Amino acid sequence: MPAIHGLNKTTLLDYPGRVAATIFLGSCNFRCPFCQNSSLVLHPADEPVIPEEEVLSFLKKRRGILDGVCISGGEPTLASDLEDFICEIHALGYPIKLDTNGTRPAVLKHLAESGLIQKAAVDIKACPDNYPSLTGMMHPDLTAIQETVSFLLHGNLDYEFRTTVVKELHNENDFIQIGQWLKGAKAYYLQAYRDSDEVLQPGFSSYSLEELEHFRKILLTTIPLVEIRGID
Repeated sequence: MPAIHGLNKTTLLDYPGRVAATIFLGSCNFRCPFCQNSSLVLHPADEPVIPEEEVLSFLKKRRGILDGVCISGGEPTLASDLEDFICEIHALGYPIKLDTNGTRPAVLKHLAESGLIQKAAVDIKACPDNYPSLTGMMHPDLTAIQETVSFLLHGNLDYEFRTTVVKELHNENDFIQIGQWLKGAKAYYLQAYRDSDEVLQPGFSSYSLEELEHFRKILLTTIPLVEIRGID
């Protein structure tokens, strides 16, 4: 089973519209400088592991109180035994939302077509041209990400796209291009960057609410639902 490195026992944010628990798996194929789970990305083997039996026992007891489970990371689709783990949660009757960077479309498609996940949240790091600087990778697999985006835009799985907006890394042009790329998407969220001790590379900051509203208006020309998260 995948190594479970974190469990948020109750969240109203991670699975919109549901009272959910969030499970954090380790390892990632990106090195986003603004990542807030740096220990899960860089040194997952050094992080404490929560036994799978403990997590499943918790979920079993919370049936009727929780009504969803979110699986996040790291990048959860890298786990070779992810499907078996999801099957265990699915057997408890929970709808499951998968958070992903979109680089493993075959995994996402298989889980969706098998009815094992009910929603996906895909982190859109930037416009395609800026993916190298936002992911810390010289050659991020944009073909795979575009395949994931296309699958969601033209498929039946519930989904949302989202971007954590970093003042030092994003500009207006990113959102003009993202708006064209994701044209017609059902839901897109601008998430204000928040600093923390776990950030991979410190020193970033957030745009103001007014600045985020400006980006939102740009996106609304091609995406019907665009909202801002994480800022008052």
